[in-house]
Amino acid sequence: MNPTTLQLLFSLVFGLILGSFLNVCIHRIPLGKSIVYPPSSCPGCQSAIRFYDNIPLVSYILLLGRCRSCRSRISLRYPVVELTTGLLSAALFLRYGLSLYYFLLLVFCASLLVIAFIDIDYKIIPDVLSLPGILVGFGVSLLPMTPVSVLESAIGILLGGGSLYVVGMLYQWIRKQEGMGGGDVKLLAMIGAWMGWKSLPMIILLSSFAGTLIGGGCLLLSRRRLSEAIPFGPFLVLGTFLWLFFRTEIHLLWNSYLHLL
Repeated sequence: MNPTTLQLLFSLVFGLILGSFLNVCIHRIPLGKSIVYPPSSCPGCQSAIRFYDNIPLVSYILLLGRCRSCRSRISLRYPVVELTTGLLSAALFLRYGLSLYYFLLLVFCASLLVIAFIDIDYKIIPDVLSLPGILVGFGVSLLPMTPVSVLESAIGILLGGGSLYVVGMLYQWIRKQEGMGGGDVKLLAMIGAWMGWKSLPMIILLSSFAGTLIGGGCLLLSRRRLSEAIPFGPFLVLGTFLWLFFRTEIHLLWNSYLHLL
C-alpha cells in the first residue's frame, strides 16, 4: 500500500478506537461518572470487559452482540458510534489530510456525536461539552490554517445562540409551552464558533428539514402524540455534518431550487 492509503487506514482505525472511547463518554457523562476510571464494564452484570472483548466493531461481531459473562444484549449503539466515528475520521482525512486541522475537526465531530447520543437517551445537552466547545471553537479560529476567521466565529457564537433563543421564546409565547431548550441554544453557539456565522442559516434549514422528516416519521410510526417533544440536538448535529462534508452539493441543489422558483 502507498503512504496515502496507509494514512487513510490509520485515520479509519484511529476513528474506530476513538469511537469506543466516545461510547464511554455517552454512558458516563450524564451520570456524572469519570470517563477514565474505572475500566469499562458490562452495564448488566458489571463484569470488567477484557481487552480482547473491547476491540471496536470486531468484538461486537465475534460476541454476536452479547456480553461474554452474562450473555445480556449489548446495545447496537456501541458499534454504530464506533463505525460512525471511524467514517468521520476517514472523511476528514480525505478532505484535510493528516494535518492539525484534521485532528481539531475530529475533536469537534466527536463532541457533536457524543452530544447527539446523550440528547437521544437523556434529552439533555451537558454544559461540560457545549461550553468548552464554544471556547475551543473560538480559539481554533485564531489559528492561521482555519477557514473561519475570528470575526466569523464570534458572530457565529452570538448569532447561533441568539437565534435559537429568540425562536424558543416566540414558540413559548405562541404555543404556551416550552420551546427550544437551553442546551440547543448553547449547542448552536458551539457550532457557530467552529463553522462561522455564514454556515448557520443552511445548517438550521437542514436540521429543521431532517427533524420534520425523521422526527415526524418516528412519532407517527411509534403512534405517540404529535405534540410530544423530541430532542432537536441530534438534528442540529446531522445538519452540521451534512454541511461540513457536502456544502458544495447543497449549494448547487439550493441554487437549482431557487432557479426553479
